[in-house]
Amino acid sequence: MKLAMNTLLFAAEFTKEYFHLFKKFKELGFDGVEFALASRDQFDYAYTKDRLAENGLDCVAICGMLGEDRDIRGPNKEYVKTGIRYVKDCIDACAALGCDMAVGPFYSAVGRANQETEEDKKDQWKTCATSLKEICAYGEDKGVYVALEPLNRFETDFINTCEQVLRMIDDVGSPMLGVHLDTFHMNIEEKDSARALLDAGDRLFHVHASENDRGTPGTGQVPWEGVKDSLLKLGYDRWVAIESFTPDNKIIAKAASIWRQTEPDEFILAEKGVNFLKQLFA
Repeated sequence: MKLAMNTLLFAAEFTKEYFHLFKKFKELGFDGVEFALASRDQFDYAYTKDRLAENGLDCVAICGMLGEDRDIRGPNKEYVKTGIRYVKDCIDACAALGCDMAVGPFYSAVGRANQETEEDKKDQWKTCATSLKEICAYGEDKGVYVALEPLNRFETDFINTCEQVLRMIDDVGSPMLGVHLDTFHMNIEEKDSARALLDAGDRLFHVHASENDRGTPGTGQVPWEGVKDSLLKLGYDRWVAIESFTPDNKIIAKAASIWRQTEPDEFILAEKGVNFLKQLFA
């Protein structure tokens, strides 16, 4: 199994001032880096690609999230436009960095969680599907896939489960669109995390590893043996990226409600996490 580190553990905006960490990531045992992208000008892609190569690492994915003023499900038409443009920026970053996967909850602004009417739900679903068709066509031209990540009920009212992602994929009808599952969110929303992975099947494009408390994989209640068995049964050969957080990253800590330390620091979390996953998939 190929293992990666998501940059959100270390910074809300991972810029070149953090690139000295690439050597540490490699020493800890990671094979690649997943970059969380806030905007297209966050770092120079060619320079970043060279620094990764120097350290024997790959860019495995660009991880993005929509915000209040970029939201492809509408109804605000300007927000839809800026949302589509942002996802296209993520796709451009992938192409420049030599990876083929843009991942995340691209269907809606994170934190938008309301009791919508059935009529509004249908309209927003249709708008989202239309937006994703445009995004997937762009991704196809660039050779970059898009994987949608269901989030828990406290972060979105729109897509919470694997089954909902699969319905959206069917409605969009593009082979460029797949599923991105996160063990933290599955632990809240799925009846059976192992079953959800199997249901995703060959449309499972990406996996995030995080514990039920957002801490170190292997230290909590996530059913890791079931997760492993499902991935092996599927013959999954893509990336598993650790996406965990500590209160030290103030911006992300507030957004993800991280109020206490689960480890002394982020390096200990990363090292324990990658060692656990290596042993799990050995």
